[in-house]
Amino acid sequence: MTQEEKSELEGRIVDIIKTVYDPEIPVDIWNLGMIYRIEVNDDHSVDIDMTFTAPNCPAADFILEDVRTKVESVEGITSANVNLVFEPEWDKSMMSEEARVELGFE
Repeated sequence: MTQEEKSELEGRIVDIIKTVYDPEIPVDIWNLGMIYRIEVNDDHSVDIDMTFTAPNCPAADFILEDVRTKVESVEGITSANVNLVFEPEWDKSMMSEEARVELGFE
């Protein structure tokens, strides 16, 4: 797979991740800064590192499964491995400007 093909798939993955929301926050997880890494492998599998805004997030299982199933629905992706990480610890500086405005942090 060429770097160009990987970049295109990464863009489509980001687009689909922007449809995943924490049920308690009206901003998608991409703009919240919860996705730390997306790596498209040569075998068309994807490794994703993500975190939560709080380690005890009650919707954690739902969000992880939503990310996995949506990423696996992207044409050209064979499987998605979503790794939950807590390093670095999430803080509001990781949010996009759009998310900070939406949530009143500006």
